[in-house]
Amino acid sequence: MNSKLFMAISQTHLTPAATPRRRGLWHRTLAFGLALAATAYVSRPVLAAAPKPEPLTVTVYSSADPAGFDPQQWVYNQRIGYNNQDPAAIPGFGVVKEMRTISVKQGLNTVDFSDVAALIDPTSVSFEDLTTPATSVLEQQFKFDLISSDKLLQKYLGRTVSLSVPNGSRGTQTVSGKLLSASNSLVVQTANGLRIISPGNLQQIKLGPLPKGLMIKPTLQWQLLCPTAGKQQVLTSYETKGLTWIADYNLVLNGSDNGASLSAWVTLLNLSGKTYRDARLKLIAGNVHRIQPPRPIMMYARLAASNAAENQQVGFQQKSFFEYHMYTLPRLTTIRQNSTEQIALFSARPHIAVKKVLVYAGQPTYLAYGGYAAPDLYAQSNIQSSNEVDVFIRFMNSKANSLGVPFPKGKMRVFKADPADGTLEFVGEDLIHNTPKDEPVLIKVGKAFDIIGKRTQTNFHVNSAGHEMTESFKIDLHNHSKAAVHVLVREYLFRWNNWKITAESDKFKKINSRTIEFPVDVPANGAKTVTYTVKYTW
Repeated sequence: MNSKLFMAISQTHLTPAATPRRRGLWHRTLAFGLALAATAYVSRPVLAAAPKPEPLTVTVYSSADPAGFDPQQWVYNQRIGYNNQDPAAIPGFGVVKEMRTISVKQGLNTVDFSDVAALIDPTSVSFEDLTTPATSVLEQQFKFDLISSDKLLQKYLGRTVSLSVPNGSRGTQTVSGKLLSASNSLVVQTANGLRIISPGNLQQIKLGPLPKGLMIKPTLQWQLLCPTAGKQQVLTSYETKGLTWIADYNLVLNGSDNGASLSAWVTLLNLSGKTYRDARLKLIAGNVHRIQPPRPIMMYARLAASNAAENQQVGFQQKSFFEYHMYTLPRLTTIRQNSTEQIALFSARPHIAVKKVLVYAGQPTYLAYGGYAAPDLYAQSNIQSSNEVDVFIRFMNSKANSLGVPFPKGKMRVFKADPADGTLEFVGEDLIHNTPKDEPVLIKVGKAFDIIGKRTQTNFHVNSAGHEMTESFKIDLHNHSKAAVHVLVREYLFRWNNWKITAESDKFKKINSRTIEFPVDVPANGAKTVTYTVKYTW
């Protein structure tokens, strides 16, 4: 803080008429305020002129599991008054940045900010005076003692109230007196003695003026030390619970199952206790590590000005942000309290090359992990067999495939049109993880109906003295459909680390140290048999 500012504050408040005690109090307050201001001034990084922030920006972070999280259920439970679900437990949070104009006087000021989120974290609040950066915050409070019928009655204990209660066939009567208790029943000291009135018998309660201290809306209050008077633009930021989002994808296959169109939606949930009108919405995709609620930093790079065409763009604008991805809606939106909102994540992509993949893995999946401390010599360990053939849809998230955009984790639903009437029918869904561009996407949609497999152990031999073991299998695939199919036969070589395929009917591909696959074609209304022998040594 420079010397001119120091003299201006001093001359304004240290008048000759001030008492010594008040002078001492003011000197201590002023010294504290100047220390805070000096600290803030010294610690503030020197930056180039920053663009002016948006009036209201809401950045939402999500840790929701798309498999089990249902935003609509949360909203429904809130509306019916189901209290077992605390909105503060919603898997995610938001950071709210809001710019307002306030009027201040020179010196000490008490400033109230009402209409903030009810689930605000007071420890995360930041305040910055954009007009006069030398303004200092001396004290901050969060007032959340909101008006309710129970709180009002508690405030009126010991005061006179008037109650309307039934009076038989005469209608109602008024009972007036001092309110002594307002728990399960109301206890009133009247001129004729005590009256205990149950809530079921109350028709109306008349109270006096509203007691001090109760708030209509959650309110932040600051004690500010302002070097100048006038209107100031201030920027506040805070973290709040009760906000989250999830991504949903719809993939529509063509008639040949080799092409598709893809659309993506964001479902935004707001139970934070506030409606955010005309807000700039940002979403952060990625696993943000949190130990304690973070304190928002009051320096923001504003988006470049958008032209009219950009404002009409469908979906979010995506960019890399630290080690995450940020999705910014190019238009303002209103995020209403106790509601969900669906917004297009990106415009529909109509020409995507996809491939249907059929996989037969007759063994239990857990065998893929192996991890035994010694060779598994038990003959029956590997003879379990499943008849089901899994169906997957695979495509590349690349620019060459009309995509090349980062996919936040979410649920992908797959549809196909019925050629008889053109209606879309649901054929399966799966979860996808956060998927960068130029990475494959694999969706398990279900089990094949007309294609079945059978896996049979045909030989098993252990030579303990020679430290070797051989095992042979036959895999039969039967295709009962009218079209030939391509199937990947997956086998897990789990018995020991050292293995070698000594005989095979078809060429195989080594997937990893314990997994091989036989890509085979099965004719229409026909069958295919795959055989192989594996030798383990130790």
